[in-house]
Amino acid sequence: MTIRIGNAPCSWGVEFAADPRNPDWRDVLRDCAAAGYKGIELGPVGYMPEDPAELGAALDEFGLQLIGGVVFRPFHDPAAWEDVLDAAHRTCRALKAHGAEHLVLIDSISPRRAPTAGRASEAEQMDAMEWAAFRERIATVARIGTEEYGLTTGIHAHAAGFMDFEPELERLLDEVDERILKICFDTGHHSYAGFDPVAFIKRHEDRISYMHFKDIDPVVKARVIENRTGFYDACGQGIFCNLGEGDVDFPAVRQALLEAGFEGWCTVEQDCDPTLDPDPLGDARKNREYLESIGFK
Repeated sequence: MTIRIGNAPCSWGVEFAADPRNPDWRDVLRDCAAAGYKGIELGPVGYMPEDPAELGAALDEFGLQLIGGVVFRPFHDPAAWEDVLDAAHRTCRALKAHGAEHLVLIDSISPRRAPTAGRASEAEQMDAMEWAAFRERIATVARIGTEEYGLTTGIHAHAAGFMDFEPELERLLDEVDERILKICFDTGHHSYAGFDPVAFIKRHEDRISYMHFKDIDPVVKARVIENRTGFYDACGQGIFCNLGEGDVDFPAVRQALLEAGFEGWCTVEQDCDPTLDPDPLGDARKNREYLESIGFK
């Protein structure tokens, strides 16, 4: 069995392609390789070059494999559908051009959900018609990724969106064909939402195709939930700490993956504010060394 460890541009603070605070994309590739990783995600489409020759040459230069890419768009907003589709096709084309496997779908942050991140019992719920349309938009993009581009498509729960808490994630899994939609499981967001990542892995091991490794500082989590702090402000306060320093039991995660016979990539994602994190390269290196110390190679 082979589990490989990668990283992602969000560990350098890259959440949106046009953010002027972003570091240069080549610097991120260079740092990722320097920290000892062999794979990296695409980041938001448009951040790295969409010219396959330019990006391919840089990946080769730094000895990196492209793992996958994320469509982080407002699936909850029908008015944003054209933007969602555009991002999906552009991301899929980039992944295919470089032999990447994983397309990850994330419903982006909604103002209706932001105040109740981490508070499942208080979160606003969609009505039946809104949910059905939301589900179909996700299923449509999943079908595009899987059937048109031959990618493995996974749904990713995310704090402050409408696909956040375990019950709505499991509802979606029940209602969308597993042949087109797998799970990209994020340990940190599951903990942020107030649920047990290890128990979820054991329950859904057959559908998890890809992992995001993220840890949560329990002290910061308690404070931001109490204060209804926005997601990006919580990132700036350090809610996503180095792996092994938070409340996610990574040795138990590893054991659950081993018992499930999981093979493939587990990508470190330590979302941060690009202007506040003093040492993303150092953090990336520490995270890799921690994972090696508990048996990941």
